[in-house]
Amino acid sequence: MQSVIIREIKLEDNAAIAKIIRNALEEFKANKPGTVYYDATTDNLFQLFQSTIKSKYFIVEKNGEVVGGGGIYPTKGLDNNTCEFVKMYLAKQARGLGLGKMIIEKCLQTAKENGYKKVYLESMPELKNALIVYEKLGFKYLDKPLGNSGHCGCDLWMLKNI
Repeated sequence: MQSVIIREIKLEDNAAIAKIIRNALEEFKANKPGTVYYDATTDNLFQLFQSTIKSKYFIVEKNGEVVGGGGIYPTKGLDNNTCEFVKMYLAKQARGLGLGKMIIEKCLQTAKENGYKKVYLESMPELKNALIVYEKLGFKYLDKPLGNSGHCGCDLWMLKNI
């Protein structure tokens, strides 16, 4: 029987989740400038999420191994009732098991508990499987970005009311 746990990030998760994020972007040929691939915070997610109020990053463990993660963050320039769904990536062996949906639902629930009314995300066409999940969970496409994430390499933007 396989065990899956979703928990808050720990300091010792930094290297594993950074590797998962970068490997996924390389795999989908989305490792371009202006994405989290080159973002310095990708190597220090624990510190980033500890230092920011009303943010949370969750790690997915399968059989004791870190296989992915995702979080919510109050990105600069977003209004106070909107957070951004950020850095959601899964290792290759963890995809297609419903773990991405579990992370998203955990983040949506946490956003609601933190008083947010909307969740925004940025993505790219290369991550088409994730886009399908976002659509199924009620995210709607926008014509332009919101806030100032600093990720100019993302050219798809979505928003969900929660």
